[in-house]
Amino acid sequence: MNPIFFRRDLCTSTSQLLQFSSTMSPKLTQQEEGKVVPDYILDKCAKHPHKVFLTQPMGGDAVKNWTFAEFLSESKKMAAHIASLDLPVPSQIAIMSKNCAWWLMADLAVMMTGHVGVPIYPTLTAETTKFTLEHSEAKLLFVGKLDDHPWQEMKKGIPEGMACISFPLCPEGLEYDKWDELIGKNEEIKEVKKRTPEEMATIIYTSGSTGVPKGVMLSFKNMTDPTFGLINQIHVTEKDRYLSYLPISHGMERWIGECVPFVTGMHVFYAEKLSTFVQDLGRCKPTLFLSVPRLWTKFQQGVFKKMEPAKLDKLLKIPVVSWLVKKKLLKALGLQDVRYAGSGSAPLPPDLLAWYRNLGLELLEGYGMTENFNYSHMTKPGRGRVGYVGEPNTGVVQRIAEDGELQVQTPGMMMGYYKNEEATKETITEDGWLRTGDKGELDDIGRLKITGRTKEIFKTSKGKYVAPAPIENQYISHPRVELACVGGRGQPAAHAIVLLGEDATKAVVDGGEKDAIEKEMEELLKKVNDGLDEHEKLQFIAIVNEEWLPENGFVTPTNKIKRSKIEEEHDQFLEEWYASKKKVIWHKW
Repeated sequence: MNPIFFRRDLCTSTSQLLQFSSTMSPKLTQQEEGKVVPDYILDKCAKHPHKVFLTQPMGGDAVKNWTFAEFLSESKKMAAHIASLDLPVPSQIAIMSKNCAWWLMADLAVMMTGHVGVPIYPTLTAETTKFTLEHSEAKLLFVGKLDDHPWQEMKKGIPEGMACISFPLCPEGLEYDKWDELIGKNEEIKEVKKRTPEEMATIIYTSGSTGVPKGVMLSFKNMTDPTFGLINQIHVTEKDRYLSYLPISHGMERWIGECVPFVTGMHVFYAEKLSTFVQDLGRCKPTLFLSVPRLWTKFQQGVFKKMEPAKLDKLLKIPVVSWLVKKKLLKALGLQDVRYAGSGSAPLPPDLLAWYRNLGLELLEGYGMTENFNYSHMTKPGRGRVGYVGEPNTGVVQRIAEDGELQVQTPGMMMGYYKNEEATKETITEDGWLRTGDKGELDDIGRLKITGRTKEIFKTSKGKYVAPAPIENQYISHPRVELACVGGRGQPAAHAIVLLGEDATKAVVDGGEKDAIEKEMEELLKKVNDGLDEHEKLQFIAIVNEEWLPENGFVTPTNKIKRSKIEEEHDQFLEEWYASKKKVIWHKW
C-alpha cells in the first residue's frame, strides 16, 4: 500500500488495489500441464543464456547485469550450498532484504532444493521479526539490502544461533557467511528438485493490522495459475521491461516482480533508493510500471511546478501541440514506453485518473489479497467504472454474502494459514469460499465496488454505522495528506486523524504556511462531507505531529494503518477535541 522506497505501498492490505493500462498483444508464453514457475525460468535460461535478465544498481553510476546464464549459475551454486547444509526437505528458508537481484537468485535456489521461501519485510520491529522467524521455523536466513535504522531494530529479532547468509549491499559489519564467497567455493548443483503444483512454495506473512501476522501458505499452483492469468490479460512478453521497487516480500510484487519475469523472461531493473528513483526509472524505461497513489500525485505535482495547470490544459487542447507536450511530459517522467501503468493501496481520485488518461496512460483498477495471491478482479479496457475495481479474472467466481461480505473462489486461493487451523476455518467457508473481509457491491455487469471492511465498520452514539475506509481514501487522495484514520465509535459524530505529507509538514514548520494548510483542510472536510450521508459526516480533522511507522506500530510494513494503535494513542484527547467545536485541530504542533 511502505513500499521499500515510499511511505505507502502498493500491496497493502489484505485488500489491495491495482490499476493497469493497455495495448499490444504479441506471442505469449503458454502454460503447460504440470509445469510451475521455477520450470519456466529454467527454460528461459536454457533458451536465452546470453540475454540480460536483471540489472542492479551498485551505487553511484555503477550497475551490474546478469544474463540468464549468469543468473542461473549463481542460483545453482547457492542451491549447492543449501543442499550441503543437509536441512530436512522441505524446510523454511527466510529472505530479509529490499528488492535486489540476489533476492530472486536466493528464492530460486530455495525452490531448486525443495525448500519453502519465507519473505521477511525489510521494515519490521524486532518483535515481529522474531515472531516470523520462529513461527515459520526458518532454518536459514538470507540478509540483504536494508536501511540502517530498520536493520538496527530487526537484527535484535534474529534468534541467537540462526544460520545467516549476507547478500552483497547488505549492512556493513555483518559476520555472516557471504554470498560471493559461497558462490566462489561451490560448483553448480547437479540435480534440481522437480516441484509439483500441489507442493507448498512459500509462506507469506500478512502485515498484521490486527493481532499477530498470519502465515499464508501458497502452493506452486497458487502462484503459477495467477501468473498466467495476468500474463494473458495484460499481454506480458520477454520484450517487456519492469522496474522493481515495491516490496517483493509482499504478495503483489512477488507476483509481478518475480513470478511474471520467471515465466516470461522480461528484463527486470531494480531501484537503488528514493533519491535516485528518477535516474533508476530513466535507466529502465519500463513498459510495465506499478506505483502508489502518493507517487502518481507527486509526478503530477512535479509537472505543475514546471508549468501552471491552466497553461498545460490550454496546450493539451491544441491538436498538434498536444501530441508533442504529452510525449515530452511522459519522457520527463520516464514513462514514455509504458504500455501498462498501475497504482495501488487506495483508489486514485477521478480527476487524477482523468489527467493521466489525457496523457495517454489509462489506469485500470483491480483487486486482490495475499490469501489469493492477488488474483481476483481487474478492470477490462473500455469497461472501467469510477469507484469500481473491475470484474472477476478468468477462473474467479464471486458472491456477496448475506452480511454484505465479498467472498471469492480463485486459482490463487491459499492452502491455509501456517499452524493456524482456527484462522483458516474462519477465513475459508465450509463450502470452500474465501472470506475477503471486505464489504462489496456488484453492478449489473458484475463489476465490484468495495464499500468497507467488515470488522472496521463502527456505530456512532446516534446508532448509525460508518464505514471508515472509503472516507479515508478520499482524504489520502488529497496531495497534502499522507495517511488518515477515521474513527468515532460511540461518539456523536465521526472524525479523522490525519498525518500530513512530507512537503506539507515542511510548509508548516519551515514555510509558515500553517494558516493556508488549515484552510485547505477545512475545504477538504467540507468537500468530503458534502458527498457523505448525514450520519457519516465528520465533525473535525485532527492533524497530528508524529511519525506513523512500522517500527512504532502505527502502520504495518506495507504502510496500512493500524487502527487500534492510532485510536488507543489518541483516545485520551477525544473529549477535548469534540468539545472544542473546531473544524481543524492541530495536535502537538
